[in-house]
Amino acid sequence: MKHSGFDIAFLHPRYWLLWLGLGLLWLLTQLPYRALLVLGRALGLLMFCGAAKRRHIVTRNLELCFPELTSAQRKALVRDNFISMGIAFFEMAMSWWWPQKRLRRLLKVKGLEHLQAAQEQGQGVILMAIHFTTLEIGAALLGQRHTIDGMYRAHKNPVFDYVQRRGRERHNTDSQAIEREDVRGMLKVLRQGRAIWYAPDQDYGPKLSLFVPLFGIPAATVTATSKFAKLGRAQVIPMKQTRLPKGQGYLIELEPPLIDFPGESDEADCLRLNQWIEQAIREQPEQYLWAHRRFKTRPEGEAKLY
Repeated sequence: MKHSGFDIAFLHPRYWLLWLGLGLLWLLTQLPYRALLVLGRALGLLMFCGAAKRRHIVTRNLELCFPELTSAQRKALVRDNFISMGIAFFEMAMSWWWPQKRLRRLLKVKGLEHLQAAQEQGQGVILMAIHFTTLEIGAALLGQRHTIDGMYRAHKNPVFDYVQRRGRERHNTDSQAIEREDVRGMLKVLRQGRAIWYAPDQDYGPKLSLFVPLFGIPAATVTATSKFAKLGRAQVIPMKQTRLPKGQGYLIELEPPLIDFPGESDEADCLRLNQWIEQAIREQPEQYLWAHRRFKTRPEGEAKLY
């Protein structure tokens, strides 16, 4: 990965407010970890009270996926989910700016041997991740234990993109950022025996997707995981990250590689992935990114859900 270079244009007055905000965030990030958790909780509660549109999306997703919950239980889960998003804001800053030694103290990891075994065999690995709110810090922590590449989408604001990429690059000095649309680039790194972070759990539209159940709802699910595994001759290793309670840090879990994957059909593969994704979400629903409209794309003739 080529390091992002500083551009003198970043000093233009139109970016001053952003630089000021980033500077204040850097200062706050120097606080103790437990203090940042408190600040994140307060930010999450503020968003819960003020972000009506996002609150509606989260609530609607939970209505669809957890119909068995009472109204009070669902409201409490929505609140907890916003708290998790607020904490994630400071976790992002921690992953960008904390000294690596300080970050490492928060890491617990299980199953790293599965990734190491594949790499020793020279086989590429798709780290099948999920969009939990801890994804930024999870990738940073794992990157300190093993080189991983990642799918990347440039931010529209060049200053924010510069800061974000520098923050991510420092954990993986020899890693590669693959543009999300660069299929050839992804297959190339897989065939080189590298590991790449990939999350197939969001709605990317009807193109190259199949409708298979997720929480009992037909969900547009990309078939790319199967195709990348086949064409890249790669293993698929499921990956989860969890924010542990009471400020104990983070647990990253790497499961054994999927057996007989790809399988008989794209539909069977997508169903298998969605079943694993659903199980993983049910383990910590408050930490999932419910603010995404996962069921936006509907089968032809079906009513919109949002």
